[in-house]
Amino acid sequence: MVLNYIWIAFFVVAFVVALIRLVFWGDLEVFPAMMDSTFSSSKTAFEISLGLTGVLALWLGVMKIGERGGVVNVVARLLTPLFTRLFPDIPKGHPVTGSIFMNIAANMLGLDNAATPLGLKAMEQLDEIKNEKIEKMKLADAQEVQRLRETATNPMIMFLVLNTSGLTLIPVSILVYRAQQGAAQPTDIFIPILLATFCSTLMGVLVTSFFQRINLFNRVVLFTLGGACLLVSAVIWAFSRMDGETMNQVSTSVANILLMTIIVTFIMAGVFKKVNVYDAFIEGAKEGFNTAVRIIPYLVAILVGIGVFRASGAMDYVIDGIRWTVAATGLDTQFVEALPTALMKPLSGSGARGMMVDAMQTYGADSFVGRLACIFQGSTDTTFYILAVYFGSVGIRYTRHAVACGLLADLAGIIAAIAIAYLFFA
Repeated sequence: MVLNYIWIAFFVVAFVVALIRLVFWGDLEVFPAMMDSTFSSSKTAFEISLGLTGVLALWLGVMKIGERGGVVNVVARLLTPLFTRLFPDIPKGHPVTGSIFMNIAANMLGLDNAATPLGLKAMEQLDEIKNEKIEKMKLADAQEVQRLRETATNPMIMFLVLNTSGLTLIPVSILVYRAQQGAAQPTDIFIPILLATFCSTLMGVLVTSFFQRINLFNRVVLFTLGGACLLVSAVIWAFSRMDGETMNQVSTSVANILLMTIIVTFIMAGVFKKVNVYDAFIEGAKEGFNTAVRIIPYLVAILVGIGVFRASGAMDYVIDGIRWTVAATGLDTQFVEALPTALMKPLSGSGARGMMVDAMQTYGADSFVGRLACIFQGSTDTTFYILAVYFGSVGIRYTRHAVACGLLADLAGIIAAIAIAYLFFA
């Protein structure tokens, strides 16, 4: 795993840099600072995970109510005309459509850990569709059959790209982290994340459709993508005419109203369907608690690694190098401090989460860097992690154009995040 080497590099590079500072510059404080960072980072990681438990339990409980109340099925039916165009190889009415929507819905809510089991279920169903088609082909060559079974299909790749582009409607966990770090308005990055993640997802769909020769010039797709583009353009135009304070107030209000509307809508749908909404909520909340507990070791590992790397001074050298390069081109360097989050995100969600928290702790939750790091975190998803986990779960070895499409979507999200952060917060 790539993250394994990155984590090792954090400690090895930090040790080498600290040793150089000790031997050549006589810095006696660097090693005590590194050890202190291990304890403080471990404590911070546990406190963050503990604080996240309640929110994950809340939103997975609400989603369970929406599932029992039929809201998920209604939205799935509404999305069927679009899905049949983007996933032309999936039989109409196949249950995988609902699984794909549930996964996307979890991603939209920013519940990346909750989205993983739903995504694995969808991938298994897509693999079943592929194997059924292979069996119907009645191939005599066993090696050819095995190769086809280990090759990603077009629906698999489109599904992966939709995941890696990280379409986020409600970045719940990011809002919680901002609140924990003392942000005056934790929801002020809601609209910027929505805009950045839309750019990432749009690029992912366009690039994947180009590779798969999917005709996007039909009424349903054009209406959906065109309408989404017009909506995003209208949001950008409206916010560009506001001053900074008004922009933050409106963004915060929209986020809070939308969050509460979703909660009430799911509950009322459950009541209408005569569902015991309390029991449904408890069932979903239990899943949220388990999810929060599972991320503790990952968060401890990455925050300790980052803490040691930063305490040694190695992080400063890396950032200084990037800053010098950017300055040499004549561009503003303010965004450079947040880049570690963007660079880590394709590799590891927990790693990028740690970078985001570290940026807020170092520069402040309401600083430009702190806000941009949050936008980076919400604009894309963990491309290599998702590819490894999802494809690995069904034995895929030949990923075809999945990596290229995923990384191009990530690049679009990073560029959009920088531009939008300057529009909103510079």
